[in-house]
Amino acid sequence: MTLSGKTFATINPKNKREICQVSEGFKEDVDVAVGAAKKAFERNSEWRTMEAAQRGMLLWKLADEMEANLEHLAELEVTDVGKPITEARGDIGFSIAIYRYYAGYADKIHGKTLPMSGNFFGYTKKQAIGVCGQIIPWNFPVLMQAFKLAPALACGNTVVMKLAEQTPLGGLFVASLIKKVGFPTGVVNMITGYGPTAGAAISEHPDVRKIAFTGSTEVGKIIVRASTVNLKRVSLELGGKSPAIVFDDADLNESCKWTDSGLFSNAGQCCSAASRIFVQEGIYDEFVKKVVEQAKSRKVGDPMDESVKQGPQIDEDQFHKILELIESGKKEGAKVECGGSKIESVNGESGYFIEPTVFSGVTDDMRIAKEEIFGPVMQILKFKTKEEVIARANNTDYGLAAAVFSTNINTINEMVEALEAGSVWVNTYAKVDTCAPFGGHKMSGIGRELGEAALSLYTEEKTVSMPTLTKNS
Repeated sequence: MTLSGKTFATINPKNKREICQVSEGFKEDVDVAVGAAKKAFERNSEWRTMEAAQRGMLLWKLADEMEANLEHLAELEVTDVGKPITEARGDIGFSIAIYRYYAGYADKIHGKTLPMSGNFFGYTKKQAIGVCGQIIPWNFPVLMQAFKLAPALACGNTVVMKLAEQTPLGGLFVASLIKKVGFPTGVVNMITGYGPTAGAAISEHPDVRKIAFTGSTEVGKIIVRASTVNLKRVSLELGGKSPAIVFDDADLNESCKWTDSGLFSNAGQCCSAASRIFVQEGIYDEFVKKVVEQAKSRKVGDPMDESVKQGPQIDEDQFHKILELIESGKKEGAKVECGGSKIESVNGESGYFIEPTVFSGVTDDMRIAKEEIFGPVMQILKFKTKEEVIARANNTDYGLAAAVFSTNINTINEMVEALEAGSVWVNTYAKVDTCAPFGGHKMSGIGRELGEAALSLYTEEKTVSMPTLTKNS
């Protein structure tokens, strides 16, 4: 419970019904959580004096508990987020792998000896930052929780995390498992509430030394401004308008398969979605025909149905935003090849369902080609040459991800070098792995999560210098 006792409803997007009431946190609740995290980080606390290998064992035990409860966690994600059960299981499995990956790193975070000039010996130490504030999004709640929590804890920090108000249930269940496996009191603190209140309080808190956020670029800017209170360390994973570039020589079946999943997975609600698909003119018509067939065959329905490929959008705001952008595409002259409308009911229930939609004839100046839609809306653009498509693909404020489909290694290498994106996938899409750094260029973010790179987000480096010889006193 929060100090105010206030609650808010979390809603099932497949039928717009209340699932349950969740405690609503405010600034005073954040103050309590930060105080607990600060106390748990004191020099002689149980957490600070714990052996690094033991921190790793706690993370491993958490992964074991999550694995034992995988189906329950997946069902919570389905109910709260609306994603298909098959995708939810994959998300939980990936989350478990992340905790195990960083469990192995906990006792391997170390500095280096330095070849200092003169009669001096030097070395570096990597130490935990302290209290870390973390704010996660609604589209992959348990997975994004793992992205941030696992490396922070492996490095020895304490955490105050705000769960997304739309989808708090999976994260709260993981919090119960964190308590069960024996993390010391105050090391991990979960806040449920809204961004302008609870989120802002974390971002502005003077005792929070680092802030990590995943979400929209607009909110990312607000968090950067808030961080100046005490010059917090900041890492951000923000929006995207990622290009997928398909050359004439690409394997048509493979490129259609990967761009389909790259756009429509999680009902299009993914920051790295393949939201601008550039297809070379020689195969453009054939490509459009094939992806339309795929989109029409995508089963939309109850996300608990094992055969369903697309569930509802997250909430009413997102639902109407997507439909408004679809209408803008129609008005600006793009051709609707399929979809383009809401679905009135699924199995007799009225939820936030939208038809898988494919636009052809899209031009760079259209809103659907520039704005992040975050929904099941595919845009297909035509191009002629490499130089042309490089310029067009990079002509965006975003730079989260990109993909290249070609059988020509010279083309592939040139595109990989030229594209301004944190991840470039070749003849595949959205290959995200525990060991692979993930983050954006330009306004898609600051810093890299996953892999060894994430450890630098949660450590400070200290240089120690001393003379090699001392005179006897």
